[in-house]
Amino acid sequence: MTEAATLPGEDLEKREVTRSGIVLVGQPNVGKSALFGALTGSYVTVSNYPGTTVEITSGSMTLGGRKIQVIDTPGAHSFNPTSEDERVTRDVLLTRPAEAVVAVGDAKDLDRTIAIALQLNEMEVPYVLCLNMMDEARGRGIEVDHDSLAEELGVDVVPTVAILRKGLPQLRSAIETPKTGRIHVRYPAPIERALDEVAPLLPETHISKRALGLMVLSGDETLADWIKENVASPARAAIEDIRQALRRAFRDPLRYVINQARYGHAWEIASRVTSRRRAEGRRAVFRWIDTVTIHPVWGIPCLAAVLYLVYQFVGVLGAGLAVDFLEEGLFNTWINPAATSLFDRFVPWTWLRDLFVGEYGLITMALTYSMALIFPIVGTFFIAFSVLEDSGYLPRLAVIVNRGFKTIGLNGKAVLPMILGLGCGTMATLTTRILHTRKERLIVILLLALGVPCSAQLAVIATVLGSLSVLAMGIWVGVLALVLILVGALATRVFPGRGSDFVMELPPLRIPRLGNILIKTAARIEWYLKEAVPLFVLGTLLLFVADRLGVLTILERLAEPVLTTLLGLPAETAAVFIIGFLRRDFGAAGLYEMSQAGTLDAVQIVVAAVTMTLFIPCIAHFFMMVKERGWRTGFAILAFVMPFALAVGAFLNWLLRLVPLPLQ
Repeated sequence: MTEAATLPGEDLEKREVTRSGIVLVGQPNVGKSALFGALTGSYVTVSNYPGTTVEITSGSMTLGGRKIQVIDTPGAHSFNPTSEDERVTRDVLLTRPAEAVVAVGDAKDLDRTIAIALQLNEMEVPYVLCLNMMDEARGRGIEVDHDSLAEELGVDVVPTVAILRKGLPQLRSAIETPKTGRIHVRYPAPIERALDEVAPLLPETHISKRALGLMVLSGDETLADWIKENVASPARAAIEDIRQALRRAFRDPLRYVINQARYGHAWEIASRVTSRRRAEGRRAVFRWIDTVTIHPVWGIPCLAAVLYLVYQFVGVLGAGLAVDFLEEGLFNTWINPAATSLFDRFVPWTWLRDLFVGEYGLITMALTYSMALIFPIVGTFFIAFSVLEDSGYLPRLAVIVNRGFKTIGLNGKAVLPMILGLGCGTMATLTTRILHTRKERLIVILLLALGVPCSAQLAVIATVLGSLSVLAMGIWVGVLALVLILVGALATRVFPGRGSDFVMELPPLRIPRLGNILIKTAARIEWYLKEAVPLFVLGTLLLFVADRLGVLTILERLAEPVLTTLLGLPAETAAVFIIGFLRRDFGAAGLYEMSQAGTLDAVQIVVAAVTMTLFIPCIAHFFMMVKERGWRTGFAILAFVMPFALAVGAFLNWLLRLVPLPLQ
């Protein structure tokens, strides 16, 4: 077997990440992560795939008396990528040969699982097909003859229930002797002729020329650099001529034609190896609920009910009871006083004491903020999000909001990071990776930074405005909604690039599994501890230095005339806005204290609440924007958000003074 051709930009780090081992591939939400955990145990490493911001997880398992690396790739519907996640999965397979690939699929969605297997057959890589969630399939009356399926594909097919560790011994045994599939899809005659013409022009790799040819003919733009580096110029020109001639032979895009043929073949195989029993009464109820949740009319109250339950769990339990217990009952009563006493007694240097237990201390601010205030909120949100994800409701939510999101140049998939933003904008910015195009990711990152309050800030502002009237709350919500629609609509016209089509698979609704919820929540909490908490520490250090150098005082003096003149706010609010850059809820809390003290009237409270929500994201959110899109984009967003927020606040102040409303 020949060595894989090198992709442009592949370095030693990538070679290490993608060296020979076991590679898990499969569509999203098929239990791949649960299977990875069962195979590797608890010790894993998570790192960005070189040249991207997409994370891959790796670990090791003992197989045949030796340790071997296991790589868990991002979820992919196809190896002809339409998103960054799918490109990384394709590149893991393309750049280095694997000892075995494990294709993990949902037994309830067999045709799409077989479609993945057929692509591996085309690549001619050794693999095993793992039919996961067999218990759920049987519960829905679906029986799969896995022996017949193995005969059809020419590889071992192992049924499993990963969260219960059923079928794992058989899977381990099959991985030791992976096979190369023997069945291939027959595409329309013009495509087959084009493949015969293209194959001699492609280099020898561990991936078959047939699979490479299909990627090239379908117009896979992510392979452009690879072709340029590995294919001679005359051959590249010949390949492009063949592709253009083939494109003219079909009315539909070649990618669509190829996928249709592949899925049609997969459906035929699935129909031969699958039998169905009549659905039980409980399943019939689930199907009825399934229909209601995506109905254009009845789906709206279902969405409202779900969001209300999430708010009660996250906003009341997480942001209320859990935060009170951790912040007041644990940190402010025990941890912070003990740390302050310890540093006062044993540390003689004032600056060092202040660094850890001062106003901007690593313990009294960074640790208290990240663990006592934000952690219980994002923790409960992660649990709620995992429940929605495992139940299959999230794709239905995307379908319901898709039409509305089109007005701002996005599709229904964007609702997922937007909802996550209500828990933590830092985490939400990270999840914009699920969006297919750079343009869509930029728009969502901008909207998250501008007008989506995190749950910590939302809880405080709701308390402040709730003390006024329903009208005050309505103005705040209405202004934010209008701003998001306006800025999104303008951004889709200004930002270069194109959006993507809305293609969303709807898995069947199911009762969430506790094991799945725990695994997904634990993974997200691990991300929070590794990625977000260090950003809070870094932000606190910057504020400490700024405070020691007198920069914060200078900023307050510069902000005072702007706030008093444009927004009609007292000079004291300058400090509130500046501290809001570190902690959005602290800024909101300062606003609450001023309202309780009678420093602000009703109009000032509403204006301050709107402006503060729009003003700037917290410093951890800002650093995550920088991490995802670079310093230039991060500062460009700040340069737009700050004056825009002040302009909206100034206009709202003028309007509310011009047209008095009963805000109290």
